[in-house]
Amino acid sequence: MKYYLIAGEASGDLHGSNLMKELILQDPDATFRFWGGDLMKKVGGEMVKHYQDLAFMGFIEVLFNLRTIFRNIALCKKDIQEFEPDVIVFLDYPGFNLRIAKWAKKNNFKTHYYISPQIWAWKEGRIKRIKRDVDAMYVILPFEKDFYEKKHQFPVHFVGHPLIDAISNKVLVDPKVFRKENGLDQRPIIAVLPGSRKQEINKMLKVMISIVKNFPDHQFVIAGAPGQEPDIYQPFISKENVTLLHNRTYDLLSLSYAALVTSGTATLETALFKVPQVVCYKGSRISYEIAKRVINLKFISLVNLILDREVVTELIQNRFNKTELKKELDHILDDYQRAVLFLDYYDLEKKLGGKGASKKVANSIIKAIK
Repeated sequence: MKYYLIAGEASGDLHGSNLMKELILQDPDATFRFWGGDLMKKVGGEMVKHYQDLAFMGFIEVLFNLRTIFRNIALCKKDIQEFEPDVIVFLDYPGFNLRIAKWAKKNNFKTHYYISPQIWAWKEGRIKRIKRDVDAMYVILPFEKDFYEKKHQFPVHFVGHPLIDAISNKVLVDPKVFRKENGLDQRPIIAVLPGSRKQEINKMLKVMISIVKNFPDHQFVIAGAPGQEPDIYQPFISKENVTLLHNRTYDLLSLSYAALVTSGTATLETALFKVPQVVCYKGSRISYEIAKRVINLKFISLVNLILDREVVTELIQNRFNKTELKKELDHILDDYQRAVLFLDYYDLEKKLGGKGASKKVANSIIKAIK
């Protein structure tokens, strides 16, 4: 059967690739065409657009790129018509995907949505479009099922979080070999995860790296995002005691003692690797002021949202500065605070459900389109 998948960022590329692998296991004749990234490309099929060409962060940034966005929407519709898939699978990325879903439903394509848009955070009115345009919704956060079914009377499938599979299937690296290959010494590693988009990286890294001199007994390692050129990190790795590793985020987290993490999926990945973290976020002033007025959340990190309490510290906007960051990193290097955090992380993993998210989604999709 023919599958058309649309992912608009790095996390969608990861989960899309794992879903594609599972679809092949259950449907050996599967043919793919997709919008995604390098991980999906490795699985096979034809990539139409890389997510790097689609990712615009913040309200103002989106406004400046409207022409490109609408051009991509038109291209996507045309490409779907020519490919004639048995099903379209949307992976998060709601601003783009919900527009395509509306068109696809009118044109009698089957529409399955894996990884719900975060309408519980903002734009809750999108539920009307989802109920109208989406044939099946697969949610990965435990509170999303109640949100859809109890609050909005829309049945969904809770499949567990795909990161559990991605991390549990990770082949462990030899610490000695890893350190030697990457020029690292025996000091504890502080992982630095500045995000996957150029805009994020430029905003976040300057402050994250500013505290390096305060922690000479540790070494800082930046996790380079897939697809980003090393040049973007160059101004930040010229400092002593800072190393850049590309496409080795999971290897890095598996050996890290603590982490500085830009808000997003990476906060959950870091928690599942049981690494104490400080969550950071800073956007443009205008985008932040707009977000404050439209987003109805107590927290920005998935760790705190899932547990519904502050487990990891969030440094947002003006609080994201050198003084606060140093203080909070000192805090999570303390043995007692680390022990408390590890217990919270185990609670988090229990709430996320078991393994097999991709397998469950693939099975449901194949049953539906048969």
